[in-house]
Amino acid sequence: MPRLKDKVCLITGAASGMGKAACHLFAREGARIVAADVSKADGEEVVAAVKKAGGQAQFVQCDVSKETEVRRAVAEGAKAFGAIHVLYNNAGIFPSDDHSVVDTEEAVWDKVFAVNVKGVAFVCKHGIPELIKAGGGSVINIASFVALVGCSVPQDAYTASKGAVIALTKSLAVQYGPRGVRSNAICPGPIETPLLMEWLLKEPAEKAKRLNRIPMGRFGKPEDIVNLALYLASDESAWTNGAALVADGGITSNYF
Repeated sequence: MPRLKDKVCLITGAASGMGKAACHLFAREGARIVAADVSKADGEEVVAAVKKAGGQAQFVQCDVSKETEVRRAVAEGAKAFGAIHVLYNNAGIFPSDDHSVVDTEEAVWDKVFAVNVKGVAFVCKHGIPELIKAGGGSVINIASFVALVGCSVPQDAYTASKGAVIALTKSLAVQYGPRGVRSNAICPGPIETPLLMEWLLKEPAEKAKRLNRIPMGRFGKPEDIVNLALYLASDESAWTNGAALVADGGITSNYF
C-alpha cells in the first residue's frame, strides 16, 4: 500500500530542489499535493509533471513571508482536496550577502527571518487548524545542521533563523501533540540544490573545504532529505514528535 494514501500534503518551496523532489515522491506514495511556491511558471511545471506521472496535484502561488498569501494558499488547498494532513515547510532562502553578525545588513536579517521563520509560522498558523479538523497530521519543518554547530564561514542570519525553526517546532509539538498533530524538524547538511551547486562550481576551493568536512565524502541529494520527510509524513512516525532529525552525512559529528 502507498505510504501516503489518502493524505493531502501542502509543500512550500515546491518548484525546485527538495520541494520539487518531495512533490514527486509524495505523489508516487499516494498523496495529493498542494504545491506552493512564489514562482508560478516553475510551480505549474512541477504540478504538470506530477499529473503526467499519474498523481494528483494543484499549484498555489504563495510568498510565505506574506500572511495573506499563506492564508489563501491553505484555504485553496483545503478546498481543492477536502482536507490537509501534512504541512511540509520547505521554503527558505540563503542570501549571498548573509555573513557574520558584525557585517550583515539589517535588511538581510529582515528578509531571511520573514521567509525562514515567519513563513513557517504563517503556514502553521493557518494550516494546523486544518490538520486538527482532519483528525490530526504532521508538520515537517526544514531547519539545518548549521543551527546545531558553529561555522568559521558564517551565515548568521540563516543560522539564527534555522535555530528558531527548531525552537518553534518543539513548541508546536508540545502544544498540538495532544490534538493529534505531531511536529518535527529535519536538519539537512549541504544538499546538491541548484543554488548551492552553481556557487560551488564557481568556487572549487569552497567546494573542497566543505567536502572535507563530510565523512560520507559527498554532498547530500534532495532525495536523502525527502525520504526522511516521507517517514515523518506517513503514519509510521505516529510517535515521533518534537524531534530535530539530522541528515548530514556525519558533518556535525566530525571534530577534525
